[in-house]
Amino acid sequence: MGTSASPAFDTEILRRSIEERDAATLLSMYADDAELRVVDRNTQPSHPKVMHGRNEIGEMLDDVFGREMTHKLERCVVDGDDVAYTEACEYPDGVKVLATSMLSLRGGKIVDQTTLQAWDE
Repeated sequence: MGTSASPAFDTEILRRSIEERDAATLLSMYADDAELRVVDRNTQPSHPKVMHGRNEIGEMLDDVFGREMTHKLERCVVDGDDVAYTEACEYPDGVKVLATSMLSLRGGKIVDQTTLQAWDE
């Protein structure tokens, strides 16, 4: 009798979708009931921006990837159902953004994400 393994999280798809600004492919990596929290200068830890479900997350991804900027996945670590990665971004005027995310997976899909981001001012 064989055992069925959970679907694996594909870090190469994560990298390509981030670096190619492919919101649809990145969104496909989220579970329908996923939750994403963003903490930054405007949405501080006591009141983070929280998006519930793929519709709200998709709107945010469309907004971010619709901006003229580059995205680079710098480092990604997977440990079972936990994933952490660092993303470096740059606008054409040289303003840089650095984000780090911690993900929880269920069945290979992202169900929970917390992102901390900072940018040049």
